[in-house]
Parts: sequence; structure tokens; C-alpha cells
Amino acid sequence: MGEMARITIGEVTKEYPVGTSFEAIASEYQKEFNDEIALVKVNGKMCELIKKVTGDAQISFVTFRDSAGHKAYARSIILLLVKAAKDVFGEDVNASLKVEFTVGSGLYVSVKGAEVSSSLTFAVRRRMDEMVLANLPITKTSYPTAVAREIFKSNGMDDKYNLFRYRRSSTVNVYELDGYKDYFYGYMLPSTGYLQRYELIRQDNGFIVNLPRKTDPKKMPDFELKENLYQALVDSTKWSNQFGIDNVGDLNDHICHGAISDLIMVQEAQQERRIGEIAREIVDRGNVKFVMIAGPSSSGKTSFSHRLSIELRTLGLNPHPIACDDYFVDREQTPKDADGNYNFECLEAIDIKLFNDQMTALLRGERVELPTFNFKAGRKEYKGNFKQLGPDDILVIEGIHCLNDKLSYTLPKDSKYKIYISALTTLNIDNHNRIPTTDVRLLRRMVRDFRTRGASAKRTLSMWRSVRKGEEENIFPFQETADVMFNSALIYELSVLKQFAEPLLFGIEPDEPEYDEANRLLKFLDYFLGITSEHLPNNSLVREFVGGSVFPV
Repeated sequence: MGEMARITIGEVTKEYPVGTSFEAIASEYQKEFNDEIALVKVNGKMCELIKKVTGDAQISFVTFRDSAGHKAYARSIILLLVKAAKDVFGEDVNASLKVEFTVGSGLYVSVKGAEVSSSLTFAVRRRMDEMVLANLPITKTSYPTAVAREIFKSNGMDDKYNLFRYRRSSTVNVYELDGYKDYFYGYMLPSTGYLQRYELIRQDNGFIVNLPRKTDPKKMPDFELKENLYQALVDSTKWSNQFGIDNVGDLNDHICHGAISDLIMVQEAQQERRIGEIAREIVDRGNVKFVMIAGPSSSGKTSFSHRLSIELRTLGLNPHPIACDDYFVDREQTPKDADGNYNFECLEAIDIKLFNDQMTALLRGERVELPTFNFKAGRKEYKGNFKQLGPDDILVIEGIHCLNDKLSYTLPKDSKYKIYISALTTLNIDNHNRIPTTDVRLLRRMVRDFRTRGASAKRTLSMWRSVRKGEEENIFPFQETADVMFNSALIYELSVLKQFAEPLLFGIEPDEPEYDEANRLLKFLDYFLGITSEHLPNNSLVREFVGGSVFPV
């Protein structure tokens, strides 16, 4: 018998031969889990199931219901799709797939160099099914970076060839499926047999890959295309392509060639133009008295509302900002969540009756004293903030519930103009590795909260799941009701945020529960060349997070 290792799972320790795969060990314990095991933690470090036992270890399992497991499922599905598409296209067709963005429960993947028809979609799905049924292995090999770049170049993957020009790491992990080699940022599943649930839907010249949600990984959700969100993402992608920046490698090229200042100025001008267009639409409607702005955490709502107000002034209106947070109920009346903590994100945390009474009175032309919420005392205060709306006055109201008509149920619909704002990132790492919008917002929040509140990266990461839950419940269901969507993402911003975020993330120790996520974000930021914030205009949305804004943010 060969060398044995003691593997501890919970309070149980067993001996396994050195060289045993963690997938084999996981198969013994699968019956104890409701959801399929996707990854393993070995002595606190996340690992793929293809990794083998090398010595004594404490391990735990990660399932598809966990964020890391769900992301591994999505990455592996993309590898499966790309390989299936190449098989269907054949060697004579020079077609390529690009993972563009998330929309609803699916991923939109565009196709260049081939026409996507219903029959092609069916053929690709059939090939994917064949590979799932065959349970083909997904293997990983670590190559020297120079060798990996040559592999990518020989396979026509110029995006990956250019990406790793800027990586300082000496090796690159390359995944292989049935002879096809590719790079993926993050962990993968051990074989195609794990990929039992997916749906392939034709959309424009591409596919929607519909996937189970991590909240219910055994159930396929009905896919519902969010038309307004989809179009906003398509428009942002077109703009990025027009600028010649398709991925991080392209962005790094701009930085290296000294073209970043021009990029910043042009994109800031483009964003300013879009805000001006929204202001003009508000004015042209003629009867708007309430501009309702909502969006998820760190989407830049405050800076946007100030910039929109300036544009409205240039068009002859007199805007007045109002924060829904000033209408919180007194602390002792605030609902609590399942853990007994105050739930400040639910609609019931707002004094809806007072809000509607005052807004209706303003609409009638009455003079009203608006409250200011004292967050330390936990109650509203009145400090002589009187408002009375004249013909040219308009209220710019910001809050997470502003798109929900239950917040403003007494106000006529034609008096409201609703804006959904979010950082809809369309920049990719490379064609097959997208940058999640949530990562950009998380880094924004981390940098801002440290600067303005002294909050550590550990605290921001520990709260993020709760923040995301509140967004899923209170913001995203209403985004399609908006009159307009504004994308606050800026192509260059991650190169700026990198300088501020990295020191905060390095402060999280390996034995802390937030370490895995911190380490993931550090690896992610390593793709970007850094730039200073000195070239940013003082009204930039990015200034809301890194500091130096002309606005009180």
C-alpha cells in the first residue's frame, strides 16, 4: 500500500491514498448534500475537484448553491458552448464567440463570422448535449506564460495573447476539453457530466445561455428577456467597440501608448451628453414635477442626480434634491429581518404616508417643511427646510424604492419621470471571460466606504451578500418600469480603482472568512495596468468613490 493521508471532513477523519482526487472523495459525501458538490476547500483554500490529495488536510465542500460553485458552473458551460460551436462551425468557418453580459438568468453570447439561425442553435445545443452525456474530462495544465501566449496565438485567440502580455505571473492555467484549449478566470468543474441544466436560446446574432439560479440550482428558470436592460447593454457594448476597446488588453494598450487621457475626456463627454439628453426629455414632457432615481449600491446615484440637476438648470428648470432616506420611520418602528437586525432596505422602513402627503401637497402648490433624518438619533427632525413648487421647480428624488409606484402611490404617473442607473460594465477580460457588473460596484463601494466611513474591506465584503439580497428584492424587479436607463460604468475606472482597492484587500488575513473573495478580487485586478486619478474631471462619477468630487458625496 502506498503513502496514506488523513483527511478530516467536519469531525470525521479518514485515510486516503496520496493521489486520490477530491472528486472521488466528494462522491462519497454527495448523498449528505441537497445540491451537487462543485468545489472543495483544502485547509481553507478553494480548490477544484480535479486536484489530488498530497497530504493530511482539513476539507469542506462547496456546492452549486454557493457563489463560487455557481460561477464555476457558468464558466464550465461557456467552455462547453464554445467547444460545441467550434465543432458545429467546422474548420472552414472562422467564427468566434464572445460572452457579452448577464441579462436576467442568462448570459448573452454574440457570434462573429457566422450567421446564427434556429437550425444552427439547435445543432450547437445537440452537440453540447452529446458532450454532457459523454462526461468528457475538463483538464488543467499550467504552462509558462510565453508558451501559453503562443498556444493562444496559434488558435487565433488574439484577445488572450494580448491579455497575457501584461500579466506578471510566470505561468498560466490552460483548460482543455476534447482537444480544445482555452483560458478561464476562476475555478472549473472536473467534467461535462456536471452540466446537466442549461438552455440555449437564439438572440439576435448570438445565444442566450439560460442557467439555474444559485438560489435554486436544481430548477431551470423560465427565461424572460428584460428588453430595456438588454438594449442598454447592447448600446454600451457598441460604444466600447467603436472606441476600439473590447477587453482589458485593449485598455492596457491605451494606457501603454499614452492615450488614456483622451479616452477619459471622450468618455466623460459622452456620459455628459447622455445626461443632457435625459434632461431634455424631462423638459420636453412638460408636466414632470418628480424625477425618481433608483439603482443598486454604488451605481453613482448621488453624482448623477447632481449632474442631472445642473443640466436641468441650463434648460430653465429649478431642481431641488430630495433623499428618500430622510423619510425613514423612527428607529423603533423599523422592521427587522430574520436575524433580528434592522431592515433599512425594505419599503416598510420608509414613512410612505408622510412622503405621499408632502409630495401631494407640493404638487398642489402648498408650502411644506421637509424632514431630515438624524441617523445617530434614529428619527426625523425638522430644521426649517421649507419647499414650495413654482412653475419651473422640479424635485429630483433619489432612493432605492423610487421605481416602485407603491412609494409614490398618490402621485399622478405623468408627473413622474423614472430613471434606473447602474454600472452596466461591458468591458471583458477577454472574449470568454466577462467582468461582472457586481464586481465593479463592490470595488466602488469598498473604496468609497473606506474613504468616507473608515470601513475596512473586510466589513464591506461581509455585508455585500445582504446588500445584494436587498437589491434583488427592492430594485431589480422594477428596473424595466423606468422611463430611461443610465449606464454609469466607465471603461477606464477599474484601472483607477485598482490603486485604492488593492491595499485594502491585502489587509484581509488568510484565516478570515472574507479571504477567498479578497484573493479573487486581487487576482482580478492584476489584469489591469493602474492609472492615477489626477486626470479625472472633478465632476466624474468615479470621483464619488475615489474622492475629489466637486459634489458633496
